[in-house]
Amino acid sequence: VQLQASGGGLVQAGGSLRLSCAASGGTFRDYTMGWFRQAPEKEREFVAFIIRHGGATYGDSVKGRFTISRDNAKNTAYLQMDSLNPADTAVYYCASSRSIWPGSRISNYDYWGPGTQVTVSS
Repeated sequence: VQLQASGGGLVQAGGSLRLSCAASGGTFRDYTMGWFRQAPEKEREFVAFIIRHGGATYGDSVKGRFTISRDNAKNTAYLQMDSLNPADTAVYYCASSRSIWPGSRISNYDYWGPGTQVTVSS
């Protein structure tokens, strides 16, 4: 499975971005899709995951502001990010898991994309 995240960029505080994660090489609908992020000099942090039929779970720091979704017909997962603030600045990674409920543990995800930079200016 190959994953490619896109949609990152520079945005002002309070703005929005939508990230996309295009998957290939596997049966997309069979995987749980997740998003993580890593800020400079910090550990990789769980953002959200979405199970095969659409149920989602969010990290506390993004709950109520970010929305994860997926389009199984397009083999793509999305992360809609609203009300962005400078603390959201990070490289965002998409990941996929064969587990039905992988949770927030990095080791539960089997495949990772290269990441896309999101920078929020104050």
